[in-house]
Amino acid sequence: MESQQFPRIGFIGLGNMGGRMAKNLHNAGYPLIGYDIDTAKYEALAATGASTGKDTTEVVKNSDVVMTSLRSSDVFCSVAEEYFIPNARNGQVFIDLGTTEVGRTRDLAAALTEKGATLIDAPVSGGPHGSETGTLRIFVGGDAEVVERYRSILEILGEPEYVVYCGPSGSGQIVKGVNQLAMGLGAAAYMEAMAFGVCAGVDPVAIRNVVGMGSGWRGEFDRIAKRIVDGTAKKLVVKYPELPYFLATAETAGFEIPLTEALYEFCKKGNYEMFDNMNRPSRSFWHELTKGPEEE
Repeated sequence: MESQQFPRIGFIGLGNMGGRMAKNLHNAGYPLIGYDIDTAKYEALAATGASTGKDTTEVVKNSDVVMTSLRSSDVFCSVAEEYFIPNARNGQVFIDLGTTEVGRTRDLAAALTEKGATLIDAPVSGGPHGSETGTLRIFVGGDAEVVERYRSILEILGEPEYVVYCGPSGSGQIVKGVNQLAMGLGAAAYMEAMAFGVCAGVDPVAIRNVVGMGSGWRGEFDRIAKRIVDGTAKKLVVKYPELPYFLATAETAGFEIPLTEALYEFCKKGNYEMFDNMNRPSRSFWHELTKGPEEE
């Protein structure tokens, strides 16, 4: 297929995830214009032969499909409110590849619908490696007809069998929440189990050797235990920066997620700052579990 038959894609947010996804779309033949507030990031994309824009407004005005990979719900919503809604035009499609609060996703989708445009929520999972190799899992929400029309774009970024339509606007973000909570709560459970043994005086190597070193849940436990033995547990993530998104969704819908609430409140009271695997300010659950009385 000739490149001119492809829609023009604008890609905003060229970090660890976005830069790799944008490169894959460019390599697949899509006419692409990228932008990031970090000059070095869009220069890296330009070095592949892709076009870059001077600002977000230029990208929006010159694209049929605008894709974003931004670091937080607040950042995406701010960009959408300031640049997307004022400049959106009839038939234009916006695809949010980040993790965004469900209620705000639906509000933005409604605002863009009023302009004749469509917002698809398509958060991804798979990290930088999945972005590099085009093997991401993608949780898709929005207008089913529009999603189907642009599925081929998403299948460049993710494994086709794992590019899954989840339902109307916000549904992709809800299922991304399932994904994040399964990982975050699971990691927290194994860390707490290890902390019980370590803080009670047992060598973590002994704990790992007898409880881990297996398949199934023992394999998952072993992954966490290995980091603790290696001394890198303070950098383990429990999805702390995103937990408020999921708590807000549950509160709005009128149900409880008590483990998530307890995890967030426990981490929130700590002072040990770290950065998660998306370079966002976070808190170390392991540090809070194992800190000494002098740090209370």
